[in-house]
Amino acid sequence: MTDDQSLPHRRRAARRSATRFLSGDRVLSIRERLTQLAALDGLDAVPDIYGDDGPVRQLEERTAALLGKEDAVFFPTGTMAQQVALRHHAERTGNPAVALHPLSHIERHERHAHTQLTGLRGLWPTTEQRQPTPAELHALGEPFGTLTVELPLRDPGYLLPTWEELTALVAAAREAGARVHFDGARLWNTTVHFDRRLDEIAALADSVYVSYYKDLGGISGAALAGDAALTAYARTWRHRYGGKLFQQWPAALAALHGLDTVLPLLPDCVRHAATTLAPALAALPGARLHPAVPPTHEFQLWLPHPAEALNAAHLALAEQEGIWFVSHWEDAAPGLAMAEVSLGEQARSWTADEVTGVGLRFLELAAKG
Repeated sequence: MTDDQSLPHRRRAARRSATRFLSGDRVLSIRERLTQLAALDGLDAVPDIYGDDGPVRQLEERTAALLGKEDAVFFPTGTMAQQVALRHHAERTGNPAVALHPLSHIERHERHAHTQLTGLRGLWPTTEQRQPTPAELHALGEPFGTLTVELPLRDPGYLLPTWEELTALVAAAREAGARVHFDGARLWNTTVHFDRRLDEIAALADSVYVSYYKDLGGISGAALAGDAALTAYARTWRHRYGGKLFQQWPAALAALHGLDTVLPLLPDCVRHAATTLAPALAALPGARLHPAVPPTHEFQLWLPHPAEALNAAHLALAEQEGIWFVSHWEDAAPGLAMAEVSLGEQARSWTADEVTGVGLRFLELAAKG
């Protein structure tokens, strides 16, 4: 095995053995995950059968209540959930055009499923690396049936509009006769920025997709929430798309555990990141955050070093000190690299001084190549 081939194995081993995490967290073994699930309450209940009962139904009801919607439907993937939502809205409005950002997950990371499977077409209100505006929506120059808003908009830096900007954008879509869908894979972490409850945020949209493994630490799975007409349609098309699995109780139990134990901590994670951790990272030599004032605990960190040197420094720090700092660097320009930072539950114990100290050691290792 060459050195290059061994790098993924070294990274996995280093992450498994690390004792402190700033960005990201430790990956549990199968045995550890099963032990965690075995400690939960309600395990004497009968498992779900094709998702119609058991922990899957319990999760759906819990999610609908959190989002203030009539019902919610569990899906094995968010990609499937969003295609069903967009199909529903296109049929309700009679218009297959979807206004969405070109950097949204639907456009970039789902192999154009909305066009290939459903015959929809995307309209881009803006190509700027930010959320669209009502004026840009009006300027599209043609009717559209659905507005999709990704909250936060991940690829350009986990961006969020202000509450006033979001409500104005939704109002503009309503004025155009369109329905509104929220790609809320990470909607869980937006409440501090918007200063609103989840149900107040979700109330702006006709449909909301949420993920159970992003932020919440679940195994897999997603939900699509909305009114009874949407969810009845969603259950039909979930079956047609092959998403009506015989049993999904492990994913449902893990998601319920995340709602119980992780969701209540997210506001503290966001506040600690804003007041302590993000400023400490921004103060490292040559560092730049995007956005400069992150609206959540997730953002981009840019450093004036090649990605190869930063990834090597990260691995060395993990192997030598058991510290998982900031990983998965990618070159953005010669001598400039970017990594996505997620300051979750594990980062809550870090102080600004610790970030500075570890960060300086990390940069020293990177400078040595």
